[in-house]
Amino acid sequence: MTNKPTPRKPWTDADNQYLRDHYPHEHTQAVADAIGRTMRAVYHQANSLALYKTDEYLNGPYREAQRGLGAGTATRFTQGNVPWNKGTKGLAAEYCSSRFRPGQIPVNTRPLGSYRLSPDGLLQQKVTTLSGCNSKRWRGVHELIWIAANGPVPPHHIVVFRQGQRTNKADEITLDRVECISRAEHARRNHPRSHSPELAALVQLKGAITRQVNRIAKQTKQTQPKQQHPEGAPAP
Repeated sequence: MTNKPTPRKPWTDADNQYLRDHYPHEHTQAVADAIGRTMRAVYHQANSLALYKTDEYLNGPYREAQRGLGAGTATRFTQGNVPWNKGTKGLAAEYCSSRFRPGQIPVNTRPLGSYRLSPDGLLQQKVTTLSGCNSKRWRGVHELIWIAANGPVPPHHIVVFRQGQRTNKADEITLDRVECISRAEHARRNHPRSHSPELAALVQLKGAITRQVNRIAKQTKQTQPKQQHPEGAPAP
């Protein structure tokens, strides 16, 4: 035997009128009980009818109880409360016995000279064990090849593969495949206009459409009235 879903109860004109007359200044649970609905259904329908609680109701005597402001009072941290672990810096509880200790090296640490592929698919090699960001420990093999022949990379420059010479195989990365260019030149090479005029036009069109959509969404949000649900129930 299968359970059939309960059919939805349609809202009648009388139900909607009752909402208009009572929802703005009465407790939502009382309104829901009066018309045989759930609070969630009442919230949803009130939102559809653009009905909101009055300021008098929101500032009335039931405001704190309805919003649940008194819930959890007994277990809240009070002003001047002293944490149980104050003054116990470095104290390890039994369940913390597996935490890392100063100088401990993770078991998955790779040795110097190891290779890996970056998220961009570039072959990298580990050159140091210094702490900090991965860019200190891992450098592109193509960059190391250029540095070995020419010295440090000049400021505001990067080492890249020549057009059509990119590879992630260590034995194929040679000096004749790479070059050092300025970051400005790198930006020009990767700009949509450098690939095709049609692509550049599409990028500009997409940007214009996105700006218009964001402008309309912002204006719509500013003109919509703020919804108020004093009982703390989620908005429909």
